[in-house]
Amino acid sequence: GHSERRQLIGESNSEINKKIKIALREDLKPIICIGETLEEREQKHTQKVLEKQLKIAFSGITNSESNNVLIAYEPVWAIGTGKAATGQQANETIGLIRHNLAGLYGKEIAQTVRILYGGSVTAANTAEFVNQTEIDGALVGGASLKASEFLSIVRQTSEIRRHLSG
Repeated sequence: GHSERRQLIGESNSEINKKIKIALREDLKPIICIGETLEEREQKHTQKVLEKQLKIAFSGITNSESNNVLIAYEPVWAIGTGKAATGQQANETIGLIRHNLAGLYGKEIAQTVRILYGGSVTAANTAEFVNQTEIDGALVGGASLKASEFLSIVRQTSEIRRHLSG
């Protein structure tokens, strides 16, 4: 469900749901990418867009299966543009995603499903996302193509997680 597949190939939420079911059947842990366009965000449709994407993507997925799915919030307006949401924006939006998951599966499962932020993540902004309460990690795209940049992201994340846990 990456935004490029949604936009360039026309991949639908129903097709994404089928892929998730196949991945789960094959003991894979799929990552579902959801996010809104700039126009949808500016028109205050983020909640509605994400709710629809989640509801269809998780259709027919059981409570126990939902724990094997990761979600990546990837605002379409941030992918490949060099523009990233602020940590606060991403945290609030991921909070909305958890709220929607709670409506589908209950609060306990909503808290256990890992939700990542992935929209122009770089070594310069990683800490801003990883330090947020709702964000469980980062899905790194373009920055992963530069070994030194990716290594810096991994080190920062590891250090932050170590600091938070102990």
